[in-house]
Amino acid sequence: MNTRIYNVRILTMEENRSIFQGEVWIEGDMVTYVGQGPETTGGNVPKWDREIDGQGNLLMPGFKNAHTHSAMTFLRSHADDMKLDDWLNRQVFPAEAKLDGEAVYWFTKLAIMEYLTSGITSAYDMYFYMDDGARAAKDCGFRYVFCDSINNFGGTVAQMEKDYLRFNTDEKRQISHRIGFHAEYTTSRELMEEVAALAHKYQAPVSVHCSETRKEVEECRAHSGMTPVAYMDSLGLFEYGGTLFHGVHMDEDDFRIIRERGIYVVTNPASNLKLASGIAPIKRYLEEGIPLAIGTDGPASNNCLDMFREMFLTTGLQKAVCEDPEAVPALEVLKMATTGGAHAMGLSECDCIQEGKKADLILIDLNQPNMQPLRNLEKNLVYSGSKQNVKMTMVGGNVLYQDGEFYLDCPKEEIFEKANEIAQKILGE
Repeated sequence: MNTRIYNVRILTMEENRSIFQGEVWIEGDMVTYVGQGPETTGGNVPKWDREIDGQGNLLMPGFKNAHTHSAMTFLRSHADDMKLDDWLNRQVFPAEAKLDGEAVYWFTKLAIMEYLTSGITSAYDMYFYMDDGARAAKDCGFRYVFCDSINNFGGTVAQMEKDYLRFNTDEKRQISHRIGFHAEYTTSRELMEEVAALAHKYQAPVSVHCSETRKEVEECRAHSGMTPVAYMDSLGLFEYGGTLFHGVHMDEDDFRIIRERGIYVVTNPASNLKLASGIAPIKRYLEEGIPLAIGTDGPASNNCLDMFREMFLTTGLQKAVCEDPEAVPALEVLKMATTGGAHAMGLSECDCIQEGKKADLILIDLNQPNMQPLRNLEKNLVYSGSKQNVKMTMVGGNVLYQDGEFYLDCPKEEIFEKANEIAQKILGE
């Protein structure tokens, strides 16, 4: 399908390019033109299957949720106000043991609906029953990157290699896969060494939960004499870079390793606050030139999948803990939520609005009180934006959400009904 989106303000998220009035053309799933309009193309105008009048609103790249556990929607508001160990061992793990593929399918669909309302066009998902999560993403038309979560309690490197090879054959890149494991504290040295060997074989980065709590860091020091970052690096896990989810508690040498290895850090401020894990040193990461992205984490620990809330917390918390109102400016946060997330997920083709890039776009409604007056729109998105401003979410050239309506493979009521029915069976509440 060929689509023209016109009469819009365009924020491409390219370096040193300001917002401008213009239009975007899409052929299939790719952006083919970004500019002022037909008068600048010498009259070479495609035949449109669909034309969307942006009504002066803001068109920009979709947000990238760079760390989540989508199917944990079934645990939303089930296990709250608890310490992390109790939360995991008494509530989350026992409930997850009752999951099956069909449950993951419907709970993932529910998460995708929420992503779309928040302007999120792709998610970096770490969860079980990967085939069923992939089926949900494909059926919805959503873009997914999977990260393995193998550990001492489940999963093998042999199966991860199979998943890596088969999921990375999608030419449209709707579904892709990255090497990863759950965490240092749930994974034996021998298993981590197997993961490192696989990463070396394919010269691939490794993604992992890391340094989320002080307890995690202290226990790693006790058995290895090193921090989790240094210990995992000593095993060769980051030879080809990687992505650390959380990165809250770091020492001086950790910053050096992360910088030298070209590792991304994905901050999850709402989840870290709710579980009292701490506040990641985002200002320091920026000063060190360490690439950053933002994730919501799962809906059991957040509890909502809202990139606007994450963006505000990312900057607001740094200003408070650093006692510096200039810490982590809004535009840096916007980069983390868009281009930073795309690069951390291996989706460089989705990082900005540019000819030859994927048409993963969102339209922001500026005709809302929180966006008026129309000044400093990038800052408005971070400091006053909300889900109410997401007018349209497009993935791969397909409109999946517009003006409060979903355009998926089944009605939203069916997804709600299935999710509630299965959650009732698992949780018995």
